[in-house]
Amino acid sequence: MAWFKRKEKGIQTSTEEKRDTPKGLWYKSPTGKVVDSEELAKNFYVSPEDGYHVRIGSKEYFEILFDEGEFKELDKNLTSKDPLKFEDSKKYVDRLKAAKEKTGLKDAVKTGVGKSKGKDLVIACMDFSFIGGSMGSVVGEKIARAADYSLKNNVPFMIISKSGGARMMEAALSLMQLAKTSAKLAQLADAGIPYISLCTDPTTGGTTASFAMLGDINIAEPGALIGFAGPRVVRDTTGKDLPEGFQTSEFLLEHGFLDFISHRKELKNRINLYIDLIQNQPIRA
Repeated sequence: MAWFKRKEKGIQTSTEEKRDTPKGLWYKSPTGKVVDSEELAKNFYVSPEDGYHVRIGSKEYFEILFDEGEFKELDKNLTSKDPLKFEDSKKYVDRLKAAKEKTGLKDAVKTGVGKSKGKDLVIACMDFSFIGGSMGSVVGEKIARAADYSLKNNVPFMIISKSGGARMMEAALSLMQLAKTSAKLAQLADAGIPYISLCTDPTTGGTTASFAMLGDINIAEPGALIGFAGPRVVRDTTGKDLPEGFQTSEFLLEHGFLDFISHRKELKNRINLYIDLIQNQPIRA
């Protein structure tokens, strides 16, 4: 005899009474580790199970790097236009509108100035969630203006790269940003103002070919994808087989393209340590 017997067939709970599990309570890393989202945030968005650095945006980086997460945003109302009237499967203006609504951002980079360990620091941080962190005219202009702010106020400058490359919807106008941003960084170098570059996952295309590799100190997060072109393009161009993991931060560090790799929880201390060393000033605790 059965231990129990259902009196009524079928599920009796009405649709209105059903309870869904709220989204965002858990995060599953690419290695299959499941982490509580609150625990993940407390651990600098790094999986405590396997050390995987979860992709985060400017909001989270500013919280990590600025004291108390407080900063003044620079050029926050600068937005992209559509000078080429570009259209593929969708109009560029429609893509911009959708990206703004989805992310709450104006473009793929946010710039700000605030205190980091008690001293001013200007940061330009890219957001991959906005059209793949693509580098358009506004991205180049905001980085250039942030560099101008550093130059005028003699404040160290940092760029956090997270990009799929140049923005194809702006064609040559996008490619011009490589030269513009590189020229501004050269002005900082001439003035003796430190520039720190942090490469995160992914840093590819035009960003790698310009400001991402021009730092006085070039840093990366563990396991970040860093490269100019994809493996197939590199293989076809060079005609050679590529070593395993040749576009990871660890490979680039081993071959001299990076100065060091930093765990995210150590990032704030290490950046300010190197700024103090570069400027030959007392090291902050």
